[in-house]
Amino acid sequence: MLATTVAAQIPPPGPKDGSAGLQGTVQTPAPKNPASITAPTNGQVFTRMPVTVAGLCTSGLLIKVFSNNVFVGSALCENGSYTLQVDLFDGRNDLVARIFDALDQPGPDSNVVTVTYNNQNLVTGGATQLTLTSVYARRGANPGEILNWPITINGGTAPYAISVDWGDGKPATLYSSPFPGNINISHTYDSAGTYVVIVKATDKNGQTAFLQLVGQANGAVGQSNDDKSSGGGTTKVITKIIWWPSLAMLPFIAVAFWLGHKYELTELRRHLERLRQ
Repeated sequence: MLATTVAAQIPPPGPKDGSAGLQGTVQTPAPKNPASITAPTNGQVFTRMPVTVAGLCTSGLLIKVFSNNVFVGSALCENGSYTLQVDLFDGRNDLVARIFDALDQPGPDSNVVTVTYNNQNLVTGGATQLTLTSVYARRGANPGEILNWPITINGGTAPYAISVDWGDGKPATLYSSPFPGNINISHTYDSAGTYVVIVKATDKNGQTAFLQLVGQANGAVGQSNDDKSSGGGTTKVITKIIWWPSLAMLPFIAVAFWLGHKYELTELRRHLERLRQ
């Protein structure tokens, strides 16, 4: 008796040529609980900069501090609180802390704290106040890749000297600018993590400005962490592998199996008939 064994083996699912990827934005609710400002307090008067702003918040979210609705610094909320140093404008400052999630969706505004800054440099020198700001409160790149960050210098008297402490233990980066306006600073982080970035500027007359930001060395390749201080957005990317090319082959494999089995049975009958003859 002739015995024939036919086996059809289907490879287990796995990355194969012809698979496709999908990317999409996962929408999540914006933060519901506002941050608070516990320091400074209403009515305080300052004559020196920078000033420490601190308060309570939801851990893991980004805090952006605004004075008179102008972005003046950012920090990450850790262990339910935040603290950062900011520069104030000459005269009245209405401080507000705004909390943002990873998609740069804002939560409710904090309490408003009104303080006063008496700029002695303006009284004695007659110059305009030197300020630093950026459209980005947080900006990131993958470890080993260059992180570029635009900074804006206004006021004071040119030329300017700028130093940037990137928070990773490397020496501060030094820059100079002959004019007010935009300047691009850059850095390369070696390891993934979140870093406190301190930017300081000094003008020709010794007037200084200060800006604290959040630098991000991404933990996963292809993940972006660019948060614009004006309320821009980031996209959380989720990649899924589609196995439809392999699945589409299953009917053809089944048909091939059936045809092969039928052919073997036919040959077996012919062989038995020849033996009877």
